[in-house]
Amino acid sequence: MSTLTNEDVLRLSEEYGVEFVRLQFTDMFGTLKNVAITVKQLEKALDGELMFDGSSIEGYVRIEESDMYLRPDPNTFLIFPWMGHEGAEARLICDIYDHDNKPFEGDPRYVLKRATQKAADMGYLMNVGAECEFFLFHTDNEGVPTTITHDKAGYFDLTPIDLGENARRDMVLNLEKMGFETEASHHEVAPGQHEIGFKYNEAITSADNIMTFKYVVRNIAQRHGLHATFMPKPIFGVAGSGMHTNMSLSNLDGRNVFYDPKSPFELSREALYFMGGVIKHIKAITAVTNPTINSYKRLVPGYEAPINIAWSTGNRSPLIRIPSKRGASTRIELRSPDPACNPYFASALCLQAGLKGIEEKIMPPEPVNQNIYEMDSQAREKAGIESLPMSLKEAIEELKKDDFIKEALGQHVAELFIEAKEIEIQRFNEQVHQWELDQYLARF
Repeated sequence: MSTLTNEDVLRLSEEYGVEFVRLQFTDMFGTLKNVAITVKQLEKALDGELMFDGSSIEGYVRIEESDMYLRPDPNTFLIFPWMGHEGAEARLICDIYDHDNKPFEGDPRYVLKRATQKAADMGYLMNVGAECEFFLFHTDNEGVPTTITHDKAGYFDLTPIDLGENARRDMVLNLEKMGFETEASHHEVAPGQHEIGFKYNEAITSADNIMTFKYVVRNIAQRHGLHATFMPKPIFGVAGSGMHTNMSLSNLDGRNVFYDPKSPFELSREALYFMGGVIKHIKAITAVTNPTINSYKRLVPGYEAPINIAWSTGNRSPLIRIPSKRGASTRIELRSPDPACNPYFASALCLQAGLKGIEEKIMPPEPVNQNIYEMDSQAREKAGIESLPMSLKEAIEELKKDDFIKEALGQHVAELFIEAKEIEIQRFNEQVHQWELDQYLARF
């Protein structure tokens, strides 16, 4: 990770002719926000003097305590390459501080910083690599997104079948110019569905990168006349979009502590305990890793989505897969998260649960190396395989019962998140949906 000072940011801004700076932060529900300034205000911003109205951001604070401060992290300074040299535009990711000049407990970045500090106190550093899938759709004549795909391609197809290849290549090139190390990009299984993989990083940088990735993808898609969406399941009858999350711990010397060549599966006790902690709390964690009503349209049988709480070294049907590479690449792949989630919260909860597993020596169940998709309910019950929550309502109920996960989020976040999601569920239940009209309007 680069180490830039405020002086470096000012120098680079002048050197590259930056005229406009976006001070970015993420709200509780994983939406990127920003306050835009001219470069003349940059020094003031870097000194943490810029304020914004926190009461205007959902899940932040009440109007009587609305003054909040943006503190840019100079290490997150990036220039957007698609803007050209004239009127160059840059961004900085900010930490949020309250009116008492303390870290705001509702800032997702701060929630993850608490978790990474706990890991550091135990002698660990967490690395995270995410695989974000997304769809590219046409827009209508007024620029409104449709669900009409721009191709009929499938897994790993090329042009002329994959008509999104040019847009995807443009995304990769721009990400590379911004310092991303992209590892692979390809068409996914569903028409119009894509994936771009980029290298893992330390947990906070990784969450920053996920938010930046989504911002870049949506901007470049728009420049190609397309709409990019990270909605988990925009089309019925095809696979939804996931965000498989690869996690590992290293010691403070950089050695991967999940690897032990002398143990079964070459997995260390720390790896097993970490996995045990995540599995123990996964039902509550699911409310955060799969945070929308639509998320549970993806987590259904028949589309290779992980709905069974199990782990494996040999196949992709369980919730957690151990990829085959070992040594420095030894990692745990959690397959349930989707790209609508807040990556700071998702990483924080997995890390806190995993560290709890290490502290309490929580062993996971025995691995399941047969195809769970082909097992019937009796076989799964006999093997002790439980299922993830089947709806957002069920996941929120699990979160409400799990005091440890609520504590990992913090009281402020947990209370407001649960309240907001219960309102979301209520509003959904009050709506009349097209399926109901199709089923009942003519019949009754």
